[in-house]
Amino acid sequence: MSLNTPESAERLLARRTFLRQTGIGAIALSTMLRQSANLHAANVSANAPADAISSFRGVLPAPHHPPRIKRVIHLCMAGGPSHLETFDEKPTLAKLDGQPMPESITKGQPIAQLQGKALKVMGGQHEFKSYGKSGLRMSSVFEHISGLADEMCVINSLHTEQINHDPAHTFFNTGTAISGRPSMGSWVLYGLGCETQDLPGFIVLTSEGGGQSQPISSRQWHSGFLPSRYQGVQMYSTGNPVHYVGNPEGVSREQQRDVVDAVARINSLRNTELRDPEIATRLAGYEMAFRMQASVPELTDMSDEPKHIVDMYGCTPGDGSFGSNCLLARRLAERGVRFIQLYHRGWDHHGGVKAGVANTAKLVDQGTAALVNDLKQRGMLQDTLIVWGGEFGRTPMAQGSGRDHHIKGFSMWMAGGGVKGGTNYGATDEFGYNAVENRVHVRDFHATMLHMLGIDHERFTYKFQGLDFRLTGVEPARVINDLFG
Repeated sequence: MSLNTPESAERLLARRTFLRQTGIGAIALSTMLRQSANLHAANVSANAPADAISSFRGVLPAPHHPPRIKRVIHLCMAGGPSHLETFDEKPTLAKLDGQPMPESITKGQPIAQLQGKALKVMGGQHEFKSYGKSGLRMSSVFEHISGLADEMCVINSLHTEQINHDPAHTFFNTGTAISGRPSMGSWVLYGLGCETQDLPGFIVLTSEGGGQSQPISSRQWHSGFLPSRYQGVQMYSTGNPVHYVGNPEGVSREQQRDVVDAVARINSLRNTELRDPEIATRLAGYEMAFRMQASVPELTDMSDEPKHIVDMYGCTPGDGSFGSNCLLARRLAERGVRFIQLYHRGWDHHGGVKAGVANTAKLVDQGTAALVNDLKQRGMLQDTLIVWGGEFGRTPMAQGSGRDHHIKGFSMWMAGGGVKGGTNYGATDEFGYNAVENRVHVRDFHATMLHMLGIDHERFTYKFQGLDFRLTGVEPARVINDLFG
């Protein structure tokens, strides 16, 4: 069809209006997805041959060094799990339970809601046991995660800089408390791209339950000053996984294909004049949205999962639970998604920490263990990094029957990618207050994660407003090589 006649142009513009009205534009613009970096801005078509649109590649022509892993799955325990009830056993707290906290430790230190109050020691509320051949010590609340003992490296010396939830999440995700910076998932996607043509390379899922559920802002997976195609895409745990991904009523897939092609031809004409790379980004976004109409239903239709696999996760697929999200995460990883985040909101236990930790742990325990074991039996754990932890820990001092926010020392664990299993790294003092041995800053975690992906964090930058930015910022950050076997 010629585009040079008034009649043809009028028909195509009418199709553009139709596209806006049907809603497919919303999904296209919200994803701004991945493949446009490989498309020449002056000669692009939404119906280009498949071999002309390869899997989206990042800006790095090759990794800086041989990578250990291909992907990251971050199990974010939002709200701040108490390290003292999970992975950091402190007998001294049990001995001093109810006694005043030594002022020499807490004086002048940042405390969120206990400032100016009498600070009393609270002993650990759950029994710790040894698990696995390694004898790794952890709380007895983890019936299933305890079975991963020989796969886990528990870092007990993490520390961060932000004492309230939202800025602490921002700091853990972006390396700074300043809003508007790229998230770590966006950095990874920007550098390495992904191995899928039909799904976003950075996907986020959320669940909640077991305690106070602090809100999670979408800026935690935003691309910041990186191009928008690198931002994370939230998929919903119940109902339609992505809004507007289905065809409008009465519109067939062939008709929708025709609409996407028409918009591509119109935008290509405009791009011939302007040579604007954002037009190529939009074209790729429309094409990805069209592809997702087929790939997302296939992804979330878990009828092909054997019963014993579903039972292992302890969920009903699509029920919105953390276990269901873990099963979906495995399917995303199989399909080439590079960075996957699973937030579980429910770890904020200012009161009732004993019951709260037990209840929340029960909601994430089986799904976490199933995900690690499922990846292992499929041969995927060796090139996947699993990270489990929150934005900070909890105080060794009581807040009634709970614990306050704590940033000076807390725990997380890692598995996969050649991480030394059955080990602890670092330690807090006898009160669980200060990280004192082999201290690990959030920036050190970022540097180590990038290193495992084959990226040198000091050489991985993006110029913005005249400055070379990087995920690890300008402060010192180190790769923790002792974590690897």
